[in-house]
Amino acid sequence: MLPVNIVIMTDVHPQPSHEEERLKALYKLDILDTPPDERLDAITKNVQEFFKCKICLVSLIADDRQWFKSRQCLDVTETPRNVSFCTYAIAEEEYLIVPDANEDDRFANNPLVKGEPFIRAYAGIILRSTDGYELGTLCVIHDSPRQFEDLDIAMLRHFGLQAESILRESEKD
Repeated sequence: MLPVNIVIMTDVHPQPSHEEERLKALYKLDILDTPPDERLDAITKNVQEFFKCKICLVSLIADDRQWFKSRQCLDVTETPRNVSFCTYAIAEEEYLIVPDANEDDRFANNPLVKGEPFIRAYAGIILRSTDGYELGTLCVIHDSPRQFEDLDIAMLRHFGLQAESILRESEKD
């Protein structure tokens, strides 16, 4: 659950044009609200060390929430979708980079920027189903501004492919 001081933002958030199919692909995994996966935890730990970031997550975007299948240095297991950076990421082609959330109109007033965990920088790579639907992201979160270089994006993509492969193992026909 979120801390009591979190104020929920508007329910308006970006959605892929194929949201219904995307959600079907996510629910077909049948992994929401399941225990953490040791393999994904190993990936998020490696990503956290590589990026020297405060938080690293494998985040799955459901209809009204983002749920964390793997998380490093974050106590909550989910947040409302309408405050989720990852919701914006899955609306992109491949990834979302936010060097300074305080300087980004989409996020400057977000309660996760103004309060715990005080997100300042975010980078998220999309994790897709076998059919190409956006399931969620592998993301890194910093509590200070940060630029992400081409090598950073390439490494996040590399780790993301590993996480995506693990998630796809859960797909059912």
